[in-house]
Amino acid sequence: MDYNFIGKTILIVEDEEVSRFFFEKALKKTRANLFFVNDGVEAVEMIRDNTEIDLVLMDIRLPRMNGIEATAKIKEIIPEIPIIIQTAYAMHSAQDEARSSGCDEFITKPIKIETLLSILKKHLIY
Repeated sequence: MDYNFIGKTILIVEDEEVSRFFFEKALKKTRANLFFVNDGVEAVEMIRDNTEIDLVLMDIRLPRMNGIEATAKIKEIIPEIPIIIQTAYAMHSAQDEARSSGCDEFITKPIKIETLLSILKKHLIY
């Protein structure tokens, strides 16, 4: 399936270089604008400073501020922004904590590209 996210901006909050590379390659063909930050503090600042972000892909384990706390803070700023938590830790407690922080979706690593694109389409194409 062909995914076209021209005009959409995705903030990717990820501190692992390998995962950043994966997202860059996986999303290149969608033609979305991609911003990358390394931690939750940078993510919250980016949301405060940029009104054009349409969706956030958030890792849970991050330096300075974890993804759960960052998600809650971002939802205080822009409650309607879709936040997809992505993590290698698939325990139910992590999913429950993510959902209670306000995330809209939860996907586990390793991430299948088709699953990722399908979830993004659901939240970016209304």
